[in-house]
Amino acid sequence: MIPDDRDLIPRLITDNPDRPGPAGARIVTGGVPVWALTGYPRAVDGDMRRVAKDHDVPEESVRAAIASYERHKAAIDERIRENAATVV
Repeated sequence: MIPDDRDLIPRLITDNPDRPGPAGARIVTGGVPVWALTGYPRAVDGDMRRVAKDHDVPEESVRAAIASYERHKAAIDERIRENAATVV
């Protein structure tokens, strides 16, 4: 039985002390920000395996990031927009 992905959050998602709050959260393995993982699948049609491979992180961590995104969509979407605005 596959656990509910929301159950992965406490184990695989951690706060970033330099950027507190859900928009700054990151995965435990590799420290990739949740916003980076959840923004990236939009460009690859939600292929979690590819996202995991491209970021060199476990697929389970990508699932946890997406579950965290679903809980904090507004804050993380704002962070994604902030990042996009800084890219030239």
